This record gives sequence, C-alpha cells and structure tokens, in this order.
Amino acid sequence: MMNRFEGPGGREARIRYLDGDFQVLTPGAFVRCAVTGEAIPLEELKYWSVARQEAYLNAETSLARELEMNPELKRQG
Repeated sequence: MMNRFEGPGGREARIRYLDGDFQVLTPGAFVRCAVTGEAIPLEELKYWSVARQEAYLNAETSLARELEMNPELKRQG
C-alpha cells in the first residue's frame, strides 16, 4: 500500500523559511518536522523557525524545540 508521499510528486521539498511565509527552493509534496521526523504536507505547514530554518509538526512541537534550544525561557521554580 502506498502512502500519500510515494509516487511521482511525493518528494521532500527544500524550503527557505521566511517571516510569515516560506519559499520553495526544490519542489516537493512535504517537509520533515525537525523534532519528530514526521512528514508535513506543504499545504499543512504552519510552524517553522526562521532563525533555525526548521519546520515543526504543530505548535506544541515548535514550543518544545524553542525551550530545548533556549533553556533560559523555562520558568524558574
């Protein structure tokens, strides 16, 4: 059984992440979440880091990565 990322348009895209938008550098159907490795269809891509040029599956994953990269953001006590 083929998943929706296999076959002719099922390649991973290369993206440049911008503020509020992204630019497709290499066409494809999806990008991978930098934290989970899961495929994110381009039409569902909503979360990314411009500074790290990474895509995230959802808001929770984005926040987890932000806290991982910036431990000082975690509340003390």
